[in-house]
Amino acid sequence: NDGIQNQIENGNLVAVRAEGNTAGHNENQIRCYNCMGVGHFARDCTVRPRRRDAAYLQTQLLITQKEEARIQLQAEENDLMAAAADLDEIKETDSTPVYDSDGSAE
Repeated sequence: NDGIQNQIENGNLVAVRAEGNTAGHNENQIRCYNCMGVGHFARDCTVRPRRRDAAYLQTQLLITQKEEARIQLQAEENDLMAAAADLDEIKETDSTPVYDSDGSAE
C-alpha cells in the first residue's frame, strides 16, 4: 500500500480493485433493488422511491401481460414442433414394408 500511497501523492491516478468491505462483500458486485444501481444495498440507497400511481401500475400490468403472452406463444410453438417431429417419426415407420409369413409385402 505504500507504493499506492506514493503514486497518489505524486498525482498519478490508480485504479484499485475492491477487495471487499467489512461485511465481506465486493461492492462492485452489490446491486440495489430500489434503483438497480451497483455498489450499494437498497437500505443505503439515496434515490427517492418511485411513486406507484395508477399509470405505473397499468404499465407494469401491460408488461406482465406481454410476458405471459410471449410465454404462452412459445409453449404453443414447442407443442407444434413436437407434433411435427411425431408426424415425421410416424411417416418413417409407415414407409417400412411389412412382410407376411410367406415373404410377400403387404
